[in-house]
Amino acid sequence: MTWGTPGIAAIVAGIAVPALVILYFLKLRRRTVEVSTTLLWRQAIQDLQANAPFQKLRRNILLLLQLLVLGAALFAVAQPRVESDQAVGERHIILIDRSASMAATDDDGGRTRLERAKAAATDIVENLREGTLFRRERADEAMVIAFDASSEIVSQFSSDKVALKAAIDSIRQTDAPSAIGEAFRLAQAQRPTRVITDNAGGQTAGDPMEVEGLVGGVPHVFHLLSDGRLSGVEKVRPESQDQFLYYAVGEPDAVNVGITGLRAERGYEDPVELTVFVGLQSTDTERRTVDVELLLDGAPAAIKEVALPPASPDGGAEAAPATSGVVFQLGQPGGTLVGVRLRTDAADALLADNEGYLVVPPARQTGVAVVTRGNLFISEALSGMPLSVLDTFTPEEFEAARAAGDVDRYDVVVLDGWLPPPDAGGRSLPPGRWLVMNAVPGPPLGVDDAGPAGPTAIIDWSRVHPVLRDVTLDPLRIGRSRLVTVPAESTAITLAESDLGPAILELSSADVRAIMVPFDVAETNWPFDVGFVVFLASAIDYLGKDATAAAELGGASRQFRPGHVLTARLPQSAADVRLLPPGGLDRVPLVPAPDGAVVFGPLRQRGVYEIAWRGPAGPTDVTEGTRVSRFYAANLLNPEESAIGARSTLGLANVVVQAAGVGSTTTIRNYWPHLLLAALAVMMIEWFVYNKKVHV
Repeated sequence: MTWGTPGIAAIVAGIAVPALVILYFLKLRRRTVEVSTTLLWRQAIQDLQANAPFQKLRRNILLLLQLLVLGAALFAVAQPRVESDQAVGERHIILIDRSASMAATDDDGGRTRLERAKAAATDIVENLREGTLFRRERADEAMVIAFDASSEIVSQFSSDKVALKAAIDSIRQTDAPSAIGEAFRLAQAQRPTRVITDNAGGQTAGDPMEVEGLVGGVPHVFHLLSDGRLSGVEKVRPESQDQFLYYAVGEPDAVNVGITGLRAERGYEDPVELTVFVGLQSTDTERRTVDVELLLDGAPAAIKEVALPPASPDGGAEAAPATSGVVFQLGQPGGTLVGVRLRTDAADALLADNEGYLVVPPARQTGVAVVTRGNLFISEALSGMPLSVLDTFTPEEFEAARAAGDVDRYDVVVLDGWLPPPDAGGRSLPPGRWLVMNAVPGPPLGVDDAGPAGPTAIIDWSRVHPVLRDVTLDPLRIGRSRLVTVPAESTAITLAESDLGPAILELSSADVRAIMVPFDVAETNWPFDVGFVVFLASAIDYLGKDATAAAELGGASRQFRPGHVLTARLPQSAADVRLLPPGGLDRVPLVPAPDGAVVFGPLRQRGVYEIAWRGPAGPTDVTEGTRVSRFYAANLLNPEESAIGARSTLGLANVVVQAAGVGSTTTIRNYWPHLLLAALAVMMIEWFVYNKKVHV
C-alpha cells in the first residue's frame, strides 16, 4: 500500500488528536449554587473536591468512537492506495491475438504463446467482480474478441464466467498475420453512440442527434493479449476515459528462422528452365546455418546449405533480423507443386514459416497475332522472339478469323493503326490482351483522342513498371505525336509522358488489359534503337503472363496468404465442387456463381488447398477419372510475423502503452472514499451513544 499525501495527514493528526484527548482531560467548570443538602450530590462533591484543573482520564465510549472517526478521516487525508494488476471497471474487452507468431513455443514449458494468452485471459475472467445481493446488476461484464488479419467476437458482453472461459478455450491458432485495427473497431462498434440535442438545426427540444465519432456508455477496460507483432496499432485510439492494458506474451529475444519470400520464374528464352527464389530471415544474434530443401510434387529434388549472418541491433530495443536467400535452377517442362522446407538443429521457436509452396503451371510460350497493314518494324522485331505462334493478319482477315472463333489460341494481339469495331456496349476493345500501336481506344476503357500534334520527346516514364523498367526512353524522338487526355472516370494509367501529354498508357478492366502507344513508331527513331525491341518483348511478356493467368485461373492467382480469401473461376459447367483444406479430411462444398466463380475464406491455415469438381478441365488442371482438381498454395511469407520477439511497448495513436511486467500497467485503487464512509458510519454511532447517555 502507498500513500498519496502522508505528510499532510501527519500534520493534521499532530494537531487534531491531542486536541481531542485534552478535551477529555479538562475538568468541568461548574456554576456555584446553594442547596439544602449534598446527600444526593456525591458525584458533584467528587468533582468539587478536585484541586487540579485536569482530571484523570477514565474509560469513555464517546472518546473511543470520536478517535475512530478522527482516525478514519486522517487516513482519508493521507490517501491510501494499492497498486493492482487487475483493472477495475464494469465492462472489459479481452482482445486475444491468434496470428501465426502466437504459435511460437518460446515458453519453458513448451506451451505456445496462444495457450499462454488464453490462460492469462482466463485469469482476467476469474478476477471479474461478481454481483452481490444488493448490487447484482453491477457485476462486471466481459467481451472476448479473437483476431488475426480478421476479427470475430467469440463472446458478447456477459458476466457468466463459465461461458466466457468456454469462449476463450474455443479460440484456435491460425497462420494468418496480425492486424489489430479491425478488432478495435469491432469492439468500439459495441458501444452506444452518444447523442446530443440541437435546437439550432431545426430540431425540437429533446430530439436526439447522433454524432459520428462520439461514443457513450460506461468506460471500457481493454485487455490486449499479444506478442505485439501487430500492424495498424498506430491507428488505435482509445477513449480518454478507457483503460488500455497490454499483456506481452513471449520473450523479446526469441529466436526464429523462417521463409519470408518465395517465387518461381520460367526462362524467357527457354520456358522449361525453372528458377525458384527463396528469401530467408533470422532473428538469432549468432551466425546460423540452415539447410533449404526443394521438393517437387512432394518428392525431394535438391538441398542447399545457407549461412545466415547474425541479427544486428537497429538502434532500438530489438535486433534487426538478418536476411539471406538461395536460388534453385532446374529443368521442369510440366506443371508441378514446388515445396520449400527449412531444416535446422538449432533453436527455432516458430515452425509456421519453415515451409512454403508454389503452384507452377506447365512451360509454354506466348502466342501472338499482329494485325497491321504492312508495318515491317513491328513484324521484324517480333520475329526474333521465342514465341509459340506468330501470325500476321490484315484487319479484314483478323475480323474474319475472330468471327470464326480462330483467335482464341493467341495470348496477345498487336493492333497497328486499327481497332476492332465497337461492341454492343460501345467498347472498342473486346475481352483479351492487346498491344495497341498508333490507335486510341476511346472511353469508357480508354482515353480521349484530341487529334494529331507536332514533334515531342519523352520527359518521364515509370521505371518500376514491368514493361518499362528495362527500357531507356531518353533517345526517343517523336516526329508526329498524338494528343490524348485521360478522363476522370477512366482506369487508364500513364506509363510514359511527353511534354505534350501521355505517350504510353496501360488500360485495364475486369476482362481487358492493354498497353497503348498512341503514336506511329514509323514517325520516330525508335525502331532503330534496341530499346524498341526490349519494349516489345517486355510488353508481350507482361501481357502474355496475364493472359495465361486469366485463361487458366479465371483471372485469379494460385498463390494466397492466410487471412485472405481464395477466389477462383472454374468452367461454367463445373458440378459437385468441393474444397479440401490442408491436412483436412472433410471436403467443403462450394457453390459456383453463374460465371463459374467460387469463393472460400478467409484462409486460416497455410499449405495446399485443392478444389475438385466434375466437368471440363483447364490446361493445367489434374484429371483423375471423372474428377478434375486444381491446387492453390497459401504461405505466410511475412517478415513482421517471422520477427517473433515480443514487444515491450505499443505506440497507440494517443498513448504509449507499456507491457505488463515491463512498465506500469497496474491499476491504482484509492481507498480514501471508503474511509470517509466509515468515518460517517462511526459518527452516526457516536451520535446515538451520546444521545442515549444524555437521556439516561
